[in-house]
Amino acid sequence: MEIKDLYALYLACGCRVTTDSRAIEGGEIFFALRGENFDGNNYALQALGDGAAWAVVNADAGLSGEKLIPVEDPLTTLRDLAIHHREALGIPVVGLTGTNGKTTTKELIAAVLSRKYRITATQGNLNNDIGVPLSLLKMRPDTQLAVIEMGANHPDDIAKLVKVSRPTHGLITNVGKAHLLGFGSIEGVKAAKGELYNWLGAHGGLIFLNEDDADLREMALRQHCHQFGYGLTCQGAKVLPATADCPFLALDVPGYGEIHTSLVGAYNATNVLAALAVGRYFGVSEADAVVAIEAYTPANQRSQMQKTGRNTLIVDAYNANPSSMAVALDNLAAVQAPRKLALLGEMRELGAESAVEHQAVVRRLLDGGLEALLVGEEFIKAARECGAAFRCFATSDDLAAWLAANPVSGATILVKGSRGTRMEKVLPSL
Repeated sequence: MEIKDLYALYLACGCRVTTDSRAIEGGEIFFALRGENFDGNNYALQALGDGAAWAVVNADAGLSGEKLIPVEDPLTTLRDLAIHHREALGIPVVGLTGTNGKTTTKELIAAVLSRKYRITATQGNLNNDIGVPLSLLKMRPDTQLAVIEMGANHPDDIAKLVKVSRPTHGLITNVGKAHLLGFGSIEGVKAAKGELYNWLGAHGGLIFLNEDDADLREMALRQHCHQFGYGLTCQGAKVLPATADCPFLALDVPGYGEIHTSLVGAYNATNVLAALAVGRYFGVSEADAVVAIEAYTPANQRSQMQKTGRNTLIVDAYNANPSSMAVALDNLAAVQAPRKLALLGEMRELGAESAVEHQAVVRRLLDGGLEALLVGEEFIKAARECGAAFRCFATSDDLAAWLAANPVSGATILVKGSRGTRMEKVLPSL
């Protein structure tokens, strides 16, 4: 079946697709994807039985039926359908990537743009080779703008994703030490993330640029495309002091006045300014932009503040890398509170740099005089190498059990770690 014919079926299905047979609602197209540990073809007939209108399957799967669409590779077909849809709509697409803050920034941008436009934005963290096509296929015929988040663990990930999303505008939040096992070095991170700038430069696009970031400025200079700047220094914006009673980020931004957010951490200031810049470029009024930023409440274990019966929690447990860990600890050190405690899970995918980066975190804790409880073999080894007397645990379950037996009260507590450490498991004990 040609893509134009599949596209007609997609439109007839109300622009609805899924790759999860458990999520069938009725009337959508099911794409049977194969992976290392699963084969969606095994669930194609069930998906049709549950109400899917069509099922795109592998031609070599040995399946037959009038509602089955056999193709060489359903994932390639999913991407081709997403590209066709994106080109058919022809709307502005803001592509977004970065080492830290990209999901929060994406949600802030979406909130601001929604004050004026009908938008489609990446849901959750559907930012990989499957998630980006699915995000594009969420666009409806009346969508006016799209905000597409793109993640990367390997050197060519962004290069592949921009060929699918085809952004007209782009923003890199920052470049830092993350997924070094895949990228090899910080220069590898810059090269991979910089593929977004490369695409925009080759296609006459526009870069939303944090002009305070020397790395991003240097990367952007290589491209011959328009730039729209933002940044604390270049805008003369100020981060207002945070306290234990009011730990949320507040900013004073020329042209906008004071903005009081529900985000925790001064490191989110550039994320807010990025959203304001995108809104300003697309004509969202200052008043509407401020309303959108102040109404946004994080609910995804990223920069969340929670108050329990005993403590104030800064929950940033979705993921961690050396750069995000550093700014989170700096923020904790700056908070005015009688007792501050860091519950940290080890950082994954750092390759040969893992030992030195975990030791750097331990030294930062020592230098800042912070109390800490650490999780994971890498932190256990780092504490030993640094001669630090921090209590360490093999797993977050072990830490949760210790906290249940040794309750902490009256503290401001940072909870952070790589996804694999599942640091959210300690929250019920706090």
